[in-house]
Amino acid sequence: MKKKKGILNNIISIILILVGCALAAFSIGSVLIPNLILDGGVNGVSIMLSQVTEISTSIFIVVLNIPFLILGYKTLGKEFVFKALFAMVAFSIMLYFTEMFDVGIHDKLLATIYGGLILGVGVGLVIRYGGCLDGTEIAAIIVSKRSTFSVGQIVLLCNVFIYGIAGFLFGFDRALYSLLTYFITFKVIDFVSEGLEQGKAVIIITNQSARVANDIYQKLGRTVTAFEGKGLINGETMILYCVITRLELTELRNIVNADDIHAFVTVSDVSEIIGAHIKKKPELGS
Repeated sequence: MKKKKGILNNIISIILILVGCALAAFSIGSVLIPNLILDGGVNGVSIMLSQVTEISTSIFIVVLNIPFLILGYKTLGKEFVFKALFAMVAFSIMLYFTEMFDVGIHDKLLATIYGGLILGVGVGLVIRYGGCLDGTEIAAIIVSKRSTFSVGQIVLLCNVFIYGIAGFLFGFDRALYSLLTYFITFKVIDFVSEGLEQGKAVIIITNQSARVANDIYQKLGRTVTAFEGKGLINGETMILYCVITRLELTELRNIVNADDIHAFVTVSDVSEIIGAHIKKKPELGS
């Protein structure tokens, strides 16, 4: 039963990732690109390169994202990278066809607003169901673990740099429209997927505390705090606590859903994180 439920959940997540890819591709290919308004990150760089070389944007998206997927393989887990690769390829194929259609929105402000809204919903769906459309987010997660900057701050800095280059190439009015599109998109993503950088506080009650804590450390690079607890029925047990990002939640589910692990998990939002995670390997008893 558990295996069938897992297969059904994977099918649903893949379908919704495809819906998100379609919305994102429509927004970029049919609304933003005809008005020379850029998305952020790798997608924005791909649009600029396409305008300069006249090679399809979709080709650059696949090629430029490959190094980020390789970087994310060890950090974010196999399933996340697989879904990210699947989403990026699907998005690129859809974008190739949507670039051929101009929906007729030539008012720059309308294109900025509605393009950003549709793009935000699409990207939010992809992220919510475990995928990713832009390698910049993967790099931001890796860098954030080794610095005091959050994922959102790193992505914003990268995009400001990209839009600055776009200003010199295409005019600063296009750069400003693109920046406005980014802020609209980010807010919609925040609504749909609960944010790229929002922390998640996870409490895990399990019969395999040492193994779960070690897997979290090995696969996510997060240390775990352990508490001694006492259940009314099961007696003494260990309670694990850790803070992760929204994009790491999929891999955490895989860890606690292993066949021989029985776990009760609660996940809650963290509005602010002060201080750094301790990067020492946990030493817990079995």
